[in-house]
Amino acid sequence: MSDTEEVLAAPKIPDGEKVDFDDIHKKRQNKDLNELQALIDAHFEHRKKEEEELIALKDRIEKRRAERAEQQRIRSEKDKERQARQAEEKARREEDSMKRMAEDDMKKKKALSNMGSQYSSYLAKADQKRGGKKQTEREKKKKILADRRKPLNIDHLNEDKLKEKAKELWEWMHSLESEKFDYGEQLKKQKYEVISLRNRIDELQKQTGVRVIPDAKDLPHYCQHFHLGHHMPRTTKLDTSAPALFTTPKVHPKS
Repeated sequence: MSDTEEVLAAPKIPDGEKVDFDDIHKKRQNKDLNELQALIDAHFEHRKKEEEELIALKDRIEKRRAERAEQQRIRSEKDKERQARQAEEKARREEDSMKRMAEDDMKKKKALSNMGSQYSSYLAKADQKRGGKKQTEREKKKKILADRRKPLNIDHLNEDKLKEKAKELWEWMHSLESEKFDYGEQLKKQKYEVISLRNRIDELQKQTGVRVIPDAKDLPHYCQHFHLGHHMPRTTKLDTSAPALFTTPKVHPKS
């Protein structure tokens, strides 16, 4: 039987005795009040525990938050220190590299200065030996270019004169390009003649069994003999590593 059924059940009345309904009602009220007070006390006790647990949870959250903030601060300080060390190391490496480069440049400049002074003294001695009469090919080229490169004095010219001057310069440039092309073709032809002459000489040596070594001044004669032209280019470099090349004509019997 449940508590509700016990409460609602009619009290047993003893036989032969009087029943005091007020006392029964009072006892029932007291019992209900006691039960209600017990429920209220249990509720407040449970609520107090929940509040204590909530406060403890908040304290743990705040403590954890403070710990994370402290860890973040420490990590940030370590990162700043690490970046500062890296920046200092980088600056030190760059400074060392700049010092090494400066030292290398000084060494190179000093070496070049020594070489230049030695070369200048050598040139001075060579000029003294030559007596200052001969010019190098570079000096000749510079002199020729200086003679050909005349300054343009066109400030006083009017429009018609400027047009004539531009036409004159264009024709002069065209003639230079033509000469350059002609010289290039002539050089190609001369190289071809030299190669053909060498091939003919090799064939002649194989056929006759003798080795013909002409002198350099006799090359035009050999060129004409083999129908290869009448002159040799001065700028063509001959193979001086070959044995006895371009010496006095000699005939060697075949061994």
